[in-house]
Amino acid sequence: MILPDRYVDKMQKLLKEDYENYLACFDEPRYYGLRVNTGKISVEDFKAICPFEIVPIPWIENGFYYNGDTAAPSRHPYYFAGLYYLQEPSAMTPADRLPVFPGDRVLDLCAAPGGKATELGAKLRGKGVLAANDISSSRAKGLLKNIEVFGIGNVLVLSEEPGKLAGYFPEYFDKILIDAPCSGEGMFRKDRKMLKAWEEHGPEYFRNIQKGIILQAAGMLKPDGRMLYSTCTFDPEENEQIIAHLLWNCPEFEVESIRDYEGFTNGFPDTASKNYPELNKTVRIFPHKMKGEGHYLALLHKRESNTNREAGSMDNSYKIYKKEALPEEFTQFLSDVEKEYDTERMRLYGERIYYMPEGLPDMRGIRFLRTGLLMGELKKKRFEPSQAFAMSLKKEEYRKNINLSARDERVMRYLKGETLDVSDQISAKEKGWFLVCVDGFPLGWGKLDGGTLKNKYLPGWRLA
Repeated sequence: MILPDRYVDKMQKLLKEDYENYLACFDEPRYYGLRVNTGKISVEDFKAICPFEIVPIPWIENGFYYNGDTAAPSRHPYYFAGLYYLQEPSAMTPADRLPVFPGDRVLDLCAAPGGKATELGAKLRGKGVLAANDISSSRAKGLLKNIEVFGIGNVLVLSEEPGKLAGYFPEYFDKILIDAPCSGEGMFRKDRKMLKAWEEHGPEYFRNIQKGIILQAAGMLKPDGRMLYSTCTFDPEENEQIIAHLLWNCPEFEVESIRDYEGFTNGFPDTASKNYPELNKTVRIFPHKMKGEGHYLALLHKRESNTNREAGSMDNSYKIYKKEALPEEFTQFLSDVEKEYDTERMRLYGERIYYMPEGLPDMRGIRFLRTGLLMGELKKKRFEPSQAFAMSLKKEEYRKNINLSARDERVMRYLKGETLDVSDQISAKEKGWFLVCVDGFPLGWGKLDGGTLKNKYLPGWRLA
């Protein structure tokens, strides 16, 4: 790879005697990674059933390397069951190092395609709310699919300018992740096209965008909340200098230490124009020191302040749902569901029924692709459950299910949208909606009649 002279000069100044080691890593292969969805399966249980060879990523508890030349994990049924997400190893670090707990209100501000949002959602265990936003509506559609595959229902999928969101969610979130748009210098080895993009839009293009985003996000974070800022670039203008910009404009913020790993490199305080020694607590990931691509991370804490409004006062603006009558067709379907739902959070919009997260503000006027879990639709006096609903369930949470082995050729036929003969599993007298599973993990719905299963797998998700 021929690197631009101005990039070489910058990296030589940044890395000094370590530059040659960095340059040598371009002759090494890239690394392929997958991250286990701990919302559906434990790491140990996944290791026991994983059909291809994996090696642990040492700084990510649920992350593994796989051989990209021999394995095709994106074609395996477990991928469609949402048991794992394919992600570059270093890119797993931001969501891993942001401390998220069940019940938190979490924002992934620049979320598409969903690698970090799906991990944040898995950490919530169905409690609290995950707001996943991407300004591009087309990218947000892919984000929504990945979140639904992972079975995350306590979600808002938004497509808005961060500045507009700030007006709707003042001091609302406990945790915020900003994986900021950047010049992508850390991905040059993985994707050679990134170099051309860098030549068109380098650090000077992104730094003002990043400065605006981080200040807008700061206003959406609760006092005592945590915010993690990350990029996949090396330039200090997009990294340490952005954090210095936040600290200067928002003195209530402080830099916190990130759970360490031997391959991490401390941030470079001397690259910032203002003197903030605490920038040493930020983390740089260099591809010549770790088996992954380049990244930067800064974990920030918003201190309590006397100027902040009283704790709990924001709750007055949250939307309170009133229990409304639910269609009989829907309540009849729920009689086969062995999972508790707060019916006061069920909302009927047109023909669609949603299960809403708790404590939402009034969001009229902002663009969103999804609010809550889409349970399904009413069609001609019948209820049809959604693909998202299927993915949010466990096998034992729905009374009628068809469980196929991953080695059963009918699994791939189901994923392609074909009708199946399941008379060997279910009595020909059985009828109605069945949850189709692979080795105990839901894939989607089918409608059974006389031993024949009519395929209800979502057409847009089907395997080509």
